[in-house]
Amino acid sequence: MASHLKVKGEWYVPVFYLFFAIWSGVFAVTRYSIPEEMKEGSVVANLAADLGLNVNSLAERKVKLDILHSRKYLDVNKETGELYIVEKIDREYICIMKTSSCLLKMDVILEKPERIFYFELEILDINDNAPHFRRETMHLDILESAVAGERFSLTNAVDPDMGSNSIKTYYISENENFSLDIQTGSDGSKYANLVLKKSLDREKQAVHNLILTAVDGGVPARSGTTSIIVRVQDVNDNAPQFDRQIYYVNISENSPIGTPVMKLNATDLDEGTNAEIIYSFTLYTSEKTQDLFSLNSNTGELKVKGIIDFEDIKTLEMHIQAHDKGTNQLSGQCTVIVFVNDVNDNHPGITITSLKGTVKENVPVGTVIALISISDRDSGDNGVVDIIINGKLPFALNKSSDNDFTLVVSEPLDREKVSEYDITFIVTDRGAPPLSDNETITLELLDINDNAPQFPKTFYTIPVMENNGPGSLLSSVAAVDPDLHENQYLVYFIIEKEIANTSMSMLFSINPENGDLYALKTFDYEREKEFLFHIEARDSGVPPLSSNVTVHIIIVDQNDNTPVIVSPWSAHGSVVEEVIPRSIDKGHLVSKVIAIDGDSVHNSRITYQFLQLTDATLFSLDQYNGEIRTMRMFSYRDARHQRMVVLAKDNGDPALSATVTIKLSTVEQAVKVYSDTMEVPLEYDIFSDLNLYLVISLGAVSFLLLMTILVTIVLKCQKPKPTKAAPPVCRNSIISQRNSTIADSTLISSDAYWYSLFLAETRKGKVVVRQPVPKAGYIISSLPRSTGLTETSESAASTLQYSK
Repeated sequence: MASHLKVKGEWYVPVFYLFFAIWSGVFAVTRYSIPEEMKEGSVVANLAADLGLNVNSLAERKVKLDILHSRKYLDVNKETGELYIVEKIDREYICIMKTSSCLLKMDVILEKPERIFYFELEILDINDNAPHFRRETMHLDILESAVAGERFSLTNAVDPDMGSNSIKTYYISENENFSLDIQTGSDGSKYANLVLKKSLDREKQAVHNLILTAVDGGVPARSGTTSIIVRVQDVNDNAPQFDRQIYYVNISENSPIGTPVMKLNATDLDEGTNAEIIYSFTLYTSEKTQDLFSLNSNTGELKVKGIIDFEDIKTLEMHIQAHDKGTNQLSGQCTVIVFVNDVNDNHPGITITSLKGTVKENVPVGTVIALISISDRDSGDNGVVDIIINGKLPFALNKSSDNDFTLVVSEPLDREKVSEYDITFIVTDRGAPPLSDNETITLELLDINDNAPQFPKTFYTIPVMENNGPGSLLSSVAAVDPDLHENQYLVYFIIEKEIANTSMSMLFSINPENGDLYALKTFDYEREKEFLFHIEARDSGVPPLSSNVTVHIIIVDQNDNTPVIVSPWSAHGSVVEEVIPRSIDKGHLVSKVIAIDGDSVHNSRITYQFLQLTDATLFSLDQYNGEIRTMRMFSYRDARHQRMVVLAKDNGDPALSATVTIKLSTVEQAVKVYSDTMEVPLEYDIFSDLNLYLVISLGAVSFLLLMTILVTIVLKCQKPKPTKAAPPVCRNSIISQRNSTIADSTLISSDAYWYSLFLAETRKGKVVVRQPVPKAGYIISSLPRSTGLTETSESAASTLQYSK
């Protein structure tokens, strides 16, 4: 069934179709089709006639239209039953994402009785949108070397319309160099590529302005345009050109240096670096000519550079090229012919023969260096020439004839003071005004080995940080020799000597070529503190000369030993338990933490502090002696068990530390408190089986150590004396022997320390057990801090265990 449109009393041919669909006889869906952008008030259809409704009952049944859309584009006339346009419908706005049909779903609702009719309104597209480009101007940079047929992508135009109303084709403004290639995408969209149909020449046209037009398929067709600016990028395709191929110029002889001759000018049609020009002489220009004239490479200006003499040369010819700075450089050439104009300027001349360019520095006085002849083209007094040596030099001229002289050595020579002489001879005629000339010769002195190597210092003190890596560079002990060549080539070596049966070559090495001194082993400040030896530098002359210097190596301590807490003792980080009565007074000594450190005095200063503490108001810790005392009396609120973690930290940088955990238990019954210094009997058998084994082990180790020292002393005393005079005992030997003796006594002192520690701990009601050392462990025993020495060695004996 068809419907009609009525706008302002006029009837139009229907441009839509009505579709009915009935499901199971219950309800029907009616579909109408209208074009978008219909005017307000236009009638879409007569719903009363199409739905078979009585027009007179529409108002009584309260007919209304329910549109399933955010805006109300249509309504029902209750008097006529017509469906009409309330607001213009823009298909691109409603169905912005739809590429097929665009439907508006609506319901017609009636009351008395209630009834609902369903229908759909299809919005048909019209060509109401023109194509447009996202950018008003497109910029393309194309090299002028681009070949014909090369393609360049262009930005597509967009058209919100659909189907035949969308973009159909593209056009480009008329031009000689470009054309369009229009392609169709898989979705039917059109896009265009710019095709180069004729090669470009930037020097003729640097910028091309094109107009790209997109046209849709609507009736009438709509279009949109954008501007395409094609910038032609330069390539180096033009060589520099001079305005003339041959230039002629006149110049007077003896023109001052710097006198302008002419300025060349070449042009290049390219741009940028391709147009920047560099001027230079070609290989066809003689070196003599290049010595007489200078050419500014940037400006092309020619100037006088040397003395121009008409008597020597009357015409000069220069071949000059100009090349650009392009990647593939292009060049142009020209010729400059210079005519020299003569003036009365005949100067005296000098001729040098039999010249010795080199002599040894110890050449005798009176040795002939060269033969010199003087001349002048003039006559009379103008031809009489006098010659002198410029400056005060150790040379003299001996006259052998009127115009012949010999150059001889007049004073002893020393190459180390002056290695080369530039001898300038000045000749002057007796004309008015007099004319003069000069000539310079260079005399080089050959070296002889007359200087021994010299060290900058007579004594080197080199600090070396302990725990250095083997092969590390300590310092450079380099000497200098003012001689030359093989007389200057130095060889360095360490003068061999032994310290405590150890050769210096086993401890240090020196690079024989540059004097770099290296350590061959890792030094330990706790074992060795200094070394003293000599280094010799010898040149390669004949005969060789040498000198030596004293080197003092000082080992600097490093904080490489972690503090070890020896009291209260805890095995493998276990918790130390202490029992104290709750009735103790303020200031009572609860415990004392003792830590030792094997480093030097500065690094081994130990300070103590709490890391963790159950009650910070109950205990205090002396940071220097490690004493833990009560700050007040216990109250009934205080916990029976107090836990504290004490940190022992040395004074190194960075500092090393160790911790011990102490668990204090308080008891109500009275416990007899003893003084820190008084000795009391033990509350249990001190000689338990474990302690008895410990005492026997300590005695055995001490006995074996004592026997070892005695045997060593006997062997030393029986060692035969060398036949030749023994070298003086150096400071290092005494120090090393003293360290060895101290180190031996250290172990005995260590046993005594552990025994005193054993007594101190047992007075507190505890048993001290020396733990056996596992494999890869270290035994650390310390001397009193006044000695400043520490002995570290591997041993199977049981002692304090410390893992690095």
